[in-house]
Amino acid sequence: MPLSFSLSDVEPVGHGLRRPECVLCNRHGDMFVAHLGHGIMHIAPDGTQRAIGNHAEVDGAPWIPNGIAWMPDNSFLVANMGPAGGLWRLTGEGALELVLAELDGLPLGATNFVMLDDRGRTWVTVTTRQWPISKAFAPLGGPTMDDGYLILIDAKGPRIVADGFAFANEVRIDAGGRYIYVVETFGRRVTRFALKGDHLADRTVFARFGHGTFADGAAFDAEGHLWAASIVSNRLLRIAPDGSVQTVLEELDAQHVDRIERRLAAGTIEREDVQHTPTRVLKNIASVTFGGPDLRTVYLGSLGGDTLGMFRSPVAGVPPAHWNQKFR
Repeated sequence: MPLSFSLSDVEPVGHGLRRPECVLCNRHGDMFVAHLGHGIMHIAPDGTQRAIGNHAEVDGAPWIPNGIAWMPDNSFLVANMGPAGGLWRLTGEGALELVLAELDGLPLGATNFVMLDDRGRTWVTVTTRQWPISKAFAPLGGPTMDDGYLILIDAKGPRIVADGFAFANEVRIDAGGRYIYVVETFGRRVTRFALKGDHLADRTVFARFGHGTFADGAAFDAEGHLWAASIVSNRLLRIAPDGSVQTVLEELDAQHVDRIERRLAAGTIEREDVQHTPTRVLKNIASVTFGGPDLRTVYLGSLGGDTLGMFRSPVAGVPPAHWNQKFR
């Protein structure tokens, strides 16, 4: 069924968050949020907050926690979008260690997202090998820097299973485990693969986006629709199984969007240009997560806010692999 939400439905959650790009929830009411300058912010069911880690830099460069995954041993895998890149492990006590820095003899690059699936496999996206990452920004319909790739880590070890992505971002597997979806932010699309064991097949474009839409994070709902958050335009999209796209929530500053599109076309865009939006409620939304005891509470992560956005949905989300874990 078509859905629509207004800005008045959105309430703030948390306080003092820094670049809360990725959000995880469990059935017990715990929330874990990427937190710049530290690692992760734990928001307990009673609303109290505690930073996990105190890490502003690695290898003398800014450490930018982006995607996070909660592991069964109570540690977190963290994708670093800073200059050093790489996949890192943050323990529940806050200690940090490097998990994966290079593959096939090359540095990973700007590591964007990490996800644990219900079979215990870890999926990692690398946005680009370019630095600064703004070299991989691309105008609508223009040439793209297709050097993003997808890593699978399982009992066989880490390996690249798909590449050629235009700014690879979040990945999601559908509830039936049949397909994996890769969001390509500056490719303005979502690409889908059939999952054949540990191999990917039948690459196809599942959904395409137009002017002002830069899909970043995504999540499935119980009706098989893929929700996606767009930076720059503050659009929350709901994509039907046939690939048709509906905007369900939006706080758009048209002048800002047009300015970004012009800078992309002119090749003068910088990373800082897409970090913030001149808006009141949605602060450059970058991810969407379902939580609450019934999985009907939607949480919006962002690049520019110091809180999360929250609203209720009539449609529940699909429980993530960590849903039943307890934080200890």
